Amino acid sequence: MEFSRLEYMQKLISKMHNGRVKIITGIRRCGKSYLLFELFTRYLQEEGIAANQIIILALDEFRNAKYRNPMELDKYIREQITDKSKQYYILIDEIQFVSEIQNPYVESHDAKLTFVDVVLGLIKIKNADVYITGSNSKMLSSDVLTQFRDRGDEIRVYPLSFTEFHEMYEGNERDAWVDYYTYGGMPIVSSLPSHEEKSQYLRNLFKRTYIKDVVERYNIQNDTAVLEDLLNITASAVGSLTNPTKLSKTFLSEKQIKISSATIDKYLDYFVDAFLIYRANRYDVKGKRYMQTPLKYYYTDVGLRNARLGFRQQEETHIMENVLYLDLIRRGYDVDVGVVEQNIKTPEGKKLRKQLEVDFVVNRGDERYYIQSALSVAEPEKRKHEIESLIRIPDSFKKIVITRDYIKPWTDENGIQYVGVEQFLLDKNALSM
Repeated sequence: MEFSRLEYMQKLISKMHNGRVKIITGIRRCGKSYLLFELFTRYLQEEGIAANQIIILALDEFRNAKYRNPMELDKYIREQITDKSKQYYILIDEIQFVSEIQNPYVESHDAKLTFVDVVLGLIKIKNADVYITGSNSKMLSSDVLTQFRDRGDEIRVYPLSFTEFHEMYEGNERDAWVDYYTYGGMPIVSSLPSHEEKSQYLRNLFKRTYIKDVVERYNIQNDTAVLEDLLNITASAVGSLTNPTKLSKTFLSEKQIKISSATIDKYLDYFVDAFLIYRANRYDVKGKRYMQTPLKYYYTDVGLRNARLGFRQQEETHIMENVLYLDLIRRGYDVDVGVVEQNIKTPEGKKLRKQLEVDFVVNRGDERYYIQSALSVAEPEKRKHEIESLIRIPDSFKKIVITRDYIKPWTDENGIQYVGVEQFLLDKNALSM
């Protein structure tokens, strides 16, 4: 089973020959290496690029261990570029395997040579186009572009979108949705035949890969169990407002573990840097300001989230919200969770301030959309509850309710549009309909 990853291929092709290093990032096992070494290499060959003009080096392979020395790596690649009249494509996988060594040309003990120095040197070669991927403890971090001093273009790769998943799915949209919100979009999972194999694969990714990466990167010695528990708690709280203080109290009450909110916040930052989870900030729509707390966390892949909980908490409402959040991020939007404050009077005449939630405030350039995720709006009372916050937003940007109901898109008397979740996810132009 091969997924075309057309969206990422188009991004790679559009950035060819731009004089910058193309840095393919994303959570481990989401398909970065396959994108570069199979799909992109095939494209180059179909464009007539000769094999000796495509320099491929997988540094995680033992036979290439010699080139983990930055000086040997630089020497090897430059030796392959033999004809100044031809264009060469340099494709390096698992760049983090390159060791950090003392710079032999500088006396200072603080002067080190790293893979960053190698890559920055390669992009200065006029007939070389450079592409790298990396994961593990050094390259999972979101600060990777900073290391390249703004001379790199990041291409963030995500697990399969519902559209990509659906293209290869043997069945109808309804069945595809159920499988997708259960097992997510990690590419290999789609080829595994049974629940047991899918579940085992996803659990092993956490144990043997993701947690190990975080522990290695930040040299965490004794808190591995706390990291595991924090992942479980955030998985359980997907779609719910929370903050480090609340999570700290949860550890104390449920685990009898005393851990400060500052430590919780630090560990959550580690997970965000590793692309395991995303942090959605809270935005006051009327006040036009960000609120520091509470906020929401969403998993990069709902299958990974479900595996953390042993597939026991399958609340479709929260999982659907998680899927929508990641799909909007994947489409290139900035996404916050919103709040609309409303002043009300109690029957006793007491004034109260009520906060109504907007699931997503979606921005890109001068575009803005307000989105509610709802399991159903079939009943009038349910629909009234779901749109209560939307009708109180005092601007004219589009307001949308995405529902689990299988419906034809329609618009109500308030100008609010309703669309089914599968229809929305499968239509890349759904927001502009």
